[in-house]
Order: sequence, then structure tokens, then C-alpha cells
Amino acid sequence: MTGAMLLPEFDQEMDNTRKVLERIPAGSMDFRPHARSWTLRELAGHVANIPEWAHVTLATTELDFAEPFPRPRLDTPADLLALFDRERATSRAAMEKATGDDLGVPWTLRAGKQVYFTMPRGAVLRTFVMNHLIHHRAQLTVYLRLLDVPVPGMYGPSADEAQ
Repeated sequence: MTGAMLLPEFDQEMDNTRKVLERIPAGSMDFRPHARSWTLRELAGHVANIPEWAHVTLATTELDFAEPFPRPRLDTPADLLALFDRERATSRAAMEKATGDDLGVPWTLRAGKQVYFTMPRGAVLRTFVMNHLIHHRAQLTVYLRLLDVPVPGMYGPSADEAQ
């Protein structure tokens, strides 16, 4: 398997994610459905940033959450889309070049001494990047529903699009 073989799945999930990010209402960035939930800004920012993880995965052999890393403050839907589009393009280009050997390299997620997992990079692209993105994108659609924003279809029409 090569990185290029993952691109149809990557492209589909990125297209679906962009449809959701496009629906974020500008005046609702501080919306929080529950005290323990992220704000819309935080959740949408996380979703917009996840594509970065694909090129980071291909360029490194681990990510240590104990190391501080900057998180941009994304105040508007336009900020979210700009970050998402930039990281999507960079990651797509990295995946396009990735060989089978690149995807077989072990990659580790840790927080200091605590190791959460070690998997081949190809598995990380599917689980830690794409599946993780799908999970949080689904949460984001719940926020949209609670804000009475029509939810776009992902794998066919949504209830808001079906007639």
C-alpha cells in the first residue's frame, strides 16, 4: 500500500468535513451545548486542524503531548476554512508521495513516558487522522443541529436535504 492508495478515502472525508465547516454560523463560536463540552470554536478548530496530523505523521515517528505545541485561535468560519484548506493540501501532497516503506514505519503517540499507541504510519493515517476526524466531525454536526443549522449529507443526503 502507498499513500496514494489512501487518497480516495482522504479526499472523500476531507470534502465531507469541509461541507460541515462551511455551515459554522459566525455568531455562534462561543456556543457550548454542555458545561463539559468544548465550545463550537474549540471543536471546529480541532476539526479544522486534524488534517495537519497526516503530514506530521509522515514526517515524524512520534508525537509527544508532553511537548507544548501552538494552537491557533480561530475566531471566524473563514479562519477555520483557511486552516483546513491549507493543512488538507499539505497533507494530501505528503500522502501522494508516501511509499509503502514510509507507511510501514512505526509511529508512536505519547505523553511523556506514557505511550498511548505505536502503529505503522499507514494505520495511524486511517485511525488517528481520518477516523478521529470523522468522530469529531460527527460531534460538530450535533452542534449544528442544536443551533438549528441544516446538516449536510456525508454519504448521501441528510435529513435536511432529503425530500
